[in-house]
Amino acid sequence: MTEKSAPNTPPESVASTSPPRSRQYGRPADRPVIPAGGGIPAVFRMIALVCVIVVGVVGWFLMREKSPPLDVYVGPGTGVEATGIAVRLADEAEIVSHVGDGVNVFRFAPNRRVLVLDFTSLLEQGLTLNRIAALVEKVGLPRDRVLSDAELEAAILASGDTMETYYLGHDYQAADLNRFFVLADRDGVRLRPQENWLRQVLRQEGLLGPDMRGALISIPQSGAGHGVDAGLRAGILRHELSHAEFFTSRVYAEYVRRFWRDSLGDEGRSAFRRYLATQGYDPANEDLMANETQAYLMHTTDARLFSAASLGVSLEILGQWQAEFLLGMPNGWLRDACVAALPSAGAVLRRPRRVSQRGSVSTSIARVSTRKPRRIASLRAA
Repeated sequence: MTEKSAPNTPPESVASTSPPRSRQYGRPADRPVIPAGGGIPAVFRMIALVCVIVVGVVGWFLMREKSPPLDVYVGPGTGVEATGIAVRLADEAEIVSHVGDGVNVFRFAPNRRVLVLDFTSLLEQGLTLNRIAALVEKVGLPRDRVLSDAELEAAILASGDTMETYYLGHDYQAADLNRFFVLADRDGVRLRPQENWLRQVLRQEGLLGPDMRGALISIPQSGAGHGVDAGLRAGILRHELSHAEFFTSRVYAEYVRRFWRDSLGDEGRSAFRRYLATQGYDPANEDLMANETQAYLMHTTDARLFSAASLGVSLEILGQWQAEFLLGMPNGWLRDACVAALPSAGAVLRRPRRVSQRGSVSTSIARVSTRKPRRIASLRAA
């Protein structure tokens, strides 16, 4: 029996007659024409790399110096450099704790459509914004023209206020601000320096124009007089920021209007309309009534500014309105702040809703309103 050769192994005679193959490492075209590194010595390549890194770092620092600081927001208008009015980006906590001279201007970080003016003087705030308040929302004053200085002073005196106390805080949407300056120019009304300064700020920040969507609010510094302390300043700011959200968020504004129209009922609307009329607001302006209602009901927790007693209802009714509003409130920074500020209303979110046992707001109003008068009188006294 003969031994078999290994598979694929040629016979010895054939292998011995085949010429040996020369080993090749690739075709000439595959071989690099220039040696690795381009023929440049390694030391020169290292020097070139260091130079590129140095140039890049220096260029980055030069560009960084030309950029605005991180806390300065350059608006869409002519810019900070052209007007000299610095506008800083800040959240609610930063604005509340800020202390400065003159008038400080902020863009509200959670909603950059909102401009905040921080006045060290209630008088300066009034000289800047009271004439706009007279045009936009004060009851019994014309809506089609801007008051003169003498007319404004007479209106403030008739209301029992002063230039400082006409409002502790202001809030206006961009469309009303634009209308104010258009009417003033049309009738040749001589504006104060503070109002002309305001026009400059609004132009710089892109809030003047017929189709602009934005809001301007103002607050006084603590110690600005008339009992404005740190707590009151914080309360005024939250109140005004809620108005700004109404002006700039269509979703929130529609929710507020729906709550005013469908959830409060006739009794609730009447209660707020009476209260707001005593504060000098025009009760015939439905949008104003809805806007002020949400601000007082949900975002004014300081009893010096608003309470169930001042509204003339029980604590139970006020709490139910707040819970009702919060249950359907759109998500966002304002809702989160509201949950934190109103723990009793926020607790409703953590309880399962039992529809069968839950009456409407109007039903609850009627039920509580029919109780003995001394119950509500005691709450008012509290």
